[in-house]
Amino acid sequence: MMADNRFPRTGSLGDCFGNGNRELYCIETDRILDSCKDRDCFENARVFLTDFGNEIIERTNTVRVKCATVAYTSIHLESVQFNRGFYAVCIRFFVKLELEACIGGRSQEFDGIAVLDKRVILYGGESNVRTFKSSCDTSSFCVEPDLTGESSNAPTAIVQLVDPIVLSCAVVEEACKCNCCCCCCDIPETVSTYMSGPLSDGDNARRYLTVSLGIFSVVRITRPAQYLIQATEYCVPDKECMTSCDDDPCGIFRSMAFPTKEFCPASTPALTSAGNDSGKNRCGC
Repeated sequence: MMADNRFPRTGSLGDCFGNGNRELYCIETDRILDSCKDRDCFENARVFLTDFGNEIIERTNTVRVKCATVAYTSIHLESVQFNRGFYAVCIRFFVKLELEACIGGRSQEFDGIAVLDKRVILYGGESNVRTFKSSCDTSSFCVEPDLTGESSNAPTAIVQLVDPIVLSCAVVEEACKCNCCCCCCDIPETVSTYMSGPLSDGDNARRYLTVSLGIFSVVRITRPAQYLIQATEYCVPDKECMTSCDDDPCGIFRSMAFPTKEFCPASTPALTSAGNDSGKNRCGC
């Protein structure tokens, strides 16, 4: 009876990378149900600084961003009311900024965190299946129940992005309005550990630091799915590993391919109009 559960073999025997010896395999993987790409411009997002950073911007108007990296991303899914199968993907980016200020003719470095919010709506499908998975430790005779082994019916949201592009950086007075919707207590501890010191809301500060950032991102929603595919079993490759000979470094150098592309400058790309995206801006949180 157990032999009836196996998938039938198709094709004839052959080499591992040829047309033979192919079988049908059932695999489980994540299926992409919906995805989108976006370019977001977050304008005048407030930068949360340490007490040391707040003291610096009180004494200067010349600040630049040396580096901007996404230290952490919080992703939350919400089902869209009256639209079955659709989900709102709420994304919060925590961008770490390495800053430099000019004070009295001298350079002073400090760091900060900018918090940016993004929201998109994608189709995630519906599922009434409750999934349970075995835990890592199942060899013990007395196994405690793993309450975290069950996954919900909600799909999985995945966000891919490149490092933010710094568009502007400015010190604003207290009277100026900046786009901010959170405080230091909303920044996760995992993000605060990247900082040189504790973050401060700067309640008594006379000035604030704001940045405008551009982010290219791809958002997609996936669900687990099972597929029956035709595949070839892997076997030991015929190619042998080659080891370098340290006694003849010039021989190794002569065997290397000449990097022709490194000496050929790339052509200047033609400028393209932004089209409908030119007026598409999103404000930072």
